[in-house]
Amino acid sequence: MKIGIVNDLPIAVEMLRRVLSLQPEHQVIWVANDGEQAVDLCAWQTPDLVLMDLVMPSMDGVEATRRIMKQTPCAILIVTVDVGVNAGRVYAAMGHGALDAVDTPALLNGDLNKSAAPLLAKINAIGKLVSALPGKLNIAKKTPAVMADASSSLVTIGASAGGPAALATVLRRLPANFPAAVVVIQHIDAAFAAGMADWLNQQSALPVRLAKEGDQAVAGTVLVAGTNHHLLLKSADKFGYAPGAVDDLYQPSIDVLFQSVVQLWRGKAVGVLLTGMGRDGAIGLKAMRNKGYHTIAQDRKSSAVYGMPKAAATLDAAVDILPVGLIAQKLISVFA
Repeated sequence: MKIGIVNDLPIAVEMLRRVLSLQPEHQVIWVANDGEQAVDLCAWQTPDLVLMDLVMPSMDGVEATRRIMKQTPCAILIVTVDVGVNAGRVYAAMGHGALDAVDTPALLNGDLNKSAAPLLAKINAIGKLVSALPGKLNIAKKTPAVMADASSSLVTIGASAGGPAALATVLRRLPANFPAAVVVIQHIDAAFAAGMADWLNQQSALPVRLAKEGDQAVAGTVLVAGTNHHLLLKSADKFGYAPGAVDDLYQPSIDVLFQSVVQLWRGKAVGVLLTGMGRDGAIGLKAMRNKGYHTIAQDRKSSAVYGMPKAAATLDAAVDILPVGLIAQKLISVFA
């Protein structure tokens, strides 16, 4: 992969170079000392991946991410000294399209390989996502939905790059008496899931928490996937986690959740696919539409990364294609 490094500390830049040298397939094509320079360098030579620090002079990593994703979009991984301390900025950067975050490696007792492992794992996962080719479309044939009583109502939402901000926009517009349960898959490392759920809880009139094994869908509550395993319906009324295959591109997978709704849910349901890189969720959304459920995809203009919603639009998987600011209003009308 061709990689750009954005960091104002020479010692951090040198450490990142040493880490990347462990995998010769990675090439550093430029180094920026602040966010403003990174925006210019991305316009000059757009890399496959940007390793973006958060705290820098002149322009920080959040604003740099916003501008890069607007002008010359590419994969961005937040690499900063302490992700936990900078959680608010991490979610803000993800809201603009950053894919993930990891602590800047530090040399541990001279063991470079051990220190480098978390960062290289993130880079390799993003590399698979960027280079993934479309697979075979296994789309369920149209069959009528089996509806239970109106109180058995469910909204399933999938999001990836740019998702935290889009999710906040949708959830803050839903009323406290919203009559459906909401289940969310956001592509984010499990280490950040609890913090994101807390952050979304502050944005929403509905209570937001991490999903636990055996949780039931309760109207007016929001469950967020909290592990790197797939979150799915395991029976007609209970959610749980299941490990994916080693080579699964997305864990947790939006498609897995949507397909489990098609197979097991017996109430009214809506599928929503928000901004994100790749195509996870598109096939599952199509299956939900074929089952007779209402489906919504975010539109191009309001998406930080128009990948997953575009894949859904290509498959004609969405009944409605809407700006993110109008999705909550549609959900309210569907369950009115």
